[in-house]
Parts: sequence; C-alpha cells; structure tokens
Amino acid sequence: MPFDTSVPPSGSICSLLKNRIDLINIPFTERGSRLMVLRNNDTLTIRLAERWLKIDPRLSGYRYRPPLIENLTFCDEEGYPLAFSEVTTYPHLIDIHTTKGNFAITFVDPETLLILLPEARCGLCFTVHVNQGQTDRRGGILHMVGDIRRNVAYTTDRPMLKNQITQKQPNEINVEVLFDQGGPNALLINITPRLGFNRYLPDPQKTLAEALQRWEEWFQAVPKVEGKYQTQYYYAWWIMRAGLISTRFYTTREAMVPSKPFYVGVWQWDAFFHALAYRHVNPRLAQDQFRVLLDHQREDGMLPDAVHDEGTITHLDFPVEADVTKPPVLGWAAWKFYLSTGDQQFLKEIYDAVARWNAWWFSKNDTDADGLCEYHHPYSSGLDDSPLWDEGMPVTSPDLNTYLFLQLEALAKMAKVLNFSNDVQHWQTQAQTLLSRMIARLWDAEAGVFWPRHCEKPIKILTPFSLFPLLTGQLPPKINSALVQHLTNPAEFWSAFPVPTVALNDPHYNPTQMWRGPTWINVNYLLIEGLMRTGYLELGQELRQRTLELINRNRDIVEYYHPETGEACEKAAHVFGWSAALFIDLVLQEQRETSHPREPVPA
Repeated sequence: MPFDTSVPPSGSICSLLKNRIDLINIPFTERGSRLMVLRNNDTLTIRLAERWLKIDPRLSGYRYRPPLIENLTFCDEEGYPLAFSEVTTYPHLIDIHTTKGNFAITFVDPETLLILLPEARCGLCFTVHVNQGQTDRRGGILHMVGDIRRNVAYTTDRPMLKNQITQKQPNEINVEVLFDQGGPNALLINITPRLGFNRYLPDPQKTLAEALQRWEEWFQAVPKVEGKYQTQYYYAWWIMRAGLISTRFYTTREAMVPSKPFYVGVWQWDAFFHALAYRHVNPRLAQDQFRVLLDHQREDGMLPDAVHDEGTITHLDFPVEADVTKPPVLGWAAWKFYLSTGDQQFLKEIYDAVARWNAWWFSKNDTDADGLCEYHHPYSSGLDDSPLWDEGMPVTSPDLNTYLFLQLEALAKMAKVLNFSNDVQHWQTQAQTLLSRMIARLWDAEAGVFWPRHCEKPIKILTPFSLFPLLTGQLPPKINSALVQHLTNPAEFWSAFPVPTVALNDPHYNPTQMWRGPTWINVNYLLIEGLMRTGYLELGQELRQRTLELINRNRDIVEYYHPETGEACEKAAHVFGWSAALFIDLVLQEQRETSHPREPVPA
C-alpha cells in the first residue's frame, strides 16, 4: 500500500511551517545532525556541516567544498531521471511528487536518512565523493580512506533489479539502484565518520511518526505566541533546534552554530545570545551554550573566539597578528539566565570563570594604562570589517567598555545573590570607575557621542557603537539626550529599518557590506535594552516593534538586513542563530508587556 507521508494535522506547528524549508537557502536538517539536504532543480544534494582544515586550510573552506552526496536523482525502472512535479516540506519531512509516485525523506537519527519509495518500479542514483566502495546483497558501503574518514552505507530490503557502483574519478563514485515492484518501500542512507554503520531498517510509518513527534514536542514546549508574529516565531524556534550540532571532539556540549550552511562551529558571543532563547524552553541547553566556551577557558582567563571540532581559535595572523576573542557579554547574558530561572547553582558554577574572564580584559588589553580596555584584533569586536578598524589596532572602543561595565555590574549582582559580600563593593566600585573614565576619555560634548580612539586620536566615524554607553543606564541626562538625538535622527540612524551599523550620512556607509551599514538584530536588541534602562520606554518599544517587523517581513531569518529596504542582504548568512534567538526574546518581551502593561517613563 502507498506510504502515509505523515502530513501533520491542521493546526499543528509543523503544518504552520509547511514549505518554509525551501531546500535552496534553508536546508532540511535535524537536531544534532551534520547532514543538510538541499535541492538543485530535480536533484538533491547532501552537504556536511563540518570544517576539517586537513581538507581545506581556509577557515570557511567548507562552504566551497562539493557536497558529500550530489546529483541524487529519482528515476524510473530503466534509470531515466524523474522530474519533481511538486516538492512539499515540513520540519520532519520532504515529500517529492513524480510520475512514478511519491518519494519522501525523513531523519531516523542525526546520521541517518530514510527514503520512502513508491510501490511502482523505480530507482535512484547519486554521486558520492569517496574513494572506495562495494555493493552487497542489501545495498553497499563506501569509504573515503585518508586523513579524513567518510563512511556512507545505503541499505534496503526491497528487491533490486540493479545495484551498481562505478568509480568515475579518484574521489568520485556513482551509485545506481533500481527497485522491483512491491516489497519493503524504503532505502536507508547512513553517513558517519565512525567505524560502525546503521543498517537497521526501521518501520517507515513509525519513523515518520517519530520524526513528526520530535518536532511537535519541541514546539509544544516553547512559550505560546499568537498574532502576527506567530509563524515567524515558530520558524525561529525551528532554527534554534535545527542549528544544534551534537558533541564531537572539542565541541564538548550540544551547541548551536550560528548557521549550519555558513558558520560551522561555536562562536563565543553568538552562543551567549543563543542562550537567551534557550532559557525559555530548556535551561540545561541554555547553560551548555555557556559551558562549551568555558570548557576551553585559558589559564590566563581568556575565552576563545570560537570552538570547532578540531580545536579552538585564540590567535590569528590576519588581518593583524594578535590574540582573538569576542566581546565580553558573558556576565550580562548569564545574569539574564539567572533572572529567568533563579538557578543559584549555575551562578556558583560560573562565577569564578566570569571573574577570570573579566580580569583578562583589564590585565592584557589596556596598553596605554588609561583604565579603559582596547580591542587588539578586529575580530575580537565581533564587528569584523567595521571601518572603525581601518586606521589600525589597538582601538579603545565605547562598546567594549560598555560591555565590561555590564559585566562588572553582573558580577556585583551575582556576588550579592551568592553572599560574597566582600566582592559586591569591589565590582560596583570598578564599574563606576570605568564609567567615569569612559566619560572623561571618550565623550565628545560638542559632537554628542562617544568616539573610539586609536593612537590617542578619536576615530570620527559615526556608528551606533558610539551610542552604546546608553546601556549602562547611568549616564547624565544631557548625555542620554544627545545620544538619543543621534539615534532618532533620520539622516543618521533612524532609517526605514533601523539601526544601520554606520550612519546613513557617514562617507563610510555601505548598506550591503556586513558591518559597514546593514542592520544587525543584536545591535538593535542591545540598544532597545539601553533605551529601556535609561527611561526611554516608548522609544525602546518603538525600536523593538520596528525590529520585529523587519524580521517578520522576510521569509527567512538572516544575518543582516538592508537598513533602507528591509531586504535580506545578498551576502548575509541564512537561518541565522542570534537573529532567531533575539527575535524570540523580543516577541516574548512584547507579549509580557501586552499582558502586563506599564506606564512609560518620561524621557
């Protein structure tokens, strides 16, 4: 009998996300999996979300490698390709219509795909980038033998009319399998770096039902949201589950990557932003986004820029040679986690690590001894190609010292909760001293902004990072007012889709070049918090609403957006983690305020 594709019931979240996975920019994938299924016209490819510098020494070389499996084509009994007359996707399923019937794909586990076949005689062929292979009575096994091991097994209990492996190139093998009519209607594909294979064929109907159940249980566990943001909200939660990779080598915890197709690894401040969403659904998962970085904290207190399967990134020789990390938002994010969960045990676990991380900044990154910290590598800012670094490093930047103020403030609050009474005053005094130095050294009363400095000279490029001291919530009213005037100036930052990462009227502004103009969701999120902390509640609410509308108007959730058109920028990464995580948190903020309205505080 024809297989039941387990179309989710009407009203379920999976049905709400019908065809959101376009298989072009948005891959079909699963929690913990390194496999990504994508479409190329009437064929499919399976890419791997992993780096392996032994294959390509470039940090992002995995983006340009050919897929492990490509040209996966469904065919008739004579091997002629079948066109895809219709393709329907859900979080748990790809359903492909052809003249021979429906083919469907679902995950059995993170390393195993199950392809369901129509009853008619049919087949499939595909190319695998490996160098050894052999057939057997149930399918075949293929290997890449060398520095990097790749293992692929395909398995079926359906009678086969043809099962052939042909080596076309040294690292390229073609597979063709043709099936007789009747019998079991499934083919298993297992892709693993391990020695052992999964060649156990499960019941197709049960497998489909279990895949659907995994996704529905995830969606049912998240806080409920209705209204205009509902579909995008649940799509954001799809990203938060689909973007998780399982533990492997240096990746010591189940962790969220910024984007499976674009950024494979765990980047430091991305992970802390991701934790802000996970705290609403799975506190342990949120904690592990912190732990995966803290597991690799250096003895001097520094946290790595990123963690990959092969190791960590703590030093780079381009575009300058220096240690490289990410902005110190650890304490700020950990305190937010505590406010949501009340988990004192977690504060006890990380408190000393946060203190060591904070000490590293002040001991290693104040080369001019003015009491303010500097970025010594552009990538440490997280703003890799910002024009703020064009004049060279190091740069004493207002955003960095604002983050450090927030971290000192968080440490004081943690110390109070944990009854470390001697530490409370210590951290509070450091925070106030740092704020005073920021005003004394970086504030320009005439321009009404905080300028970053390089070689004792201000870098007069207008970016929203000159407004970030708003986040302290403790600036004099005149300074607050001046900063807000810049933020709300339509010629500078109050664009159609704010907030551009370089002011619209600054000669360095480029609306499509990463940190030289596009709108980034984390920048908006932080500025919203700054406005709220400073008493500009109505303005903070407006920026939050405009940020939500920006994300909601696009089908995917991406890395950065054009600040004038609101479109996703061409080079921006798709299915982007922190944009999804912060969208979730902003939606929940708005929902809480709608349920429990408060009077705005006059500016």
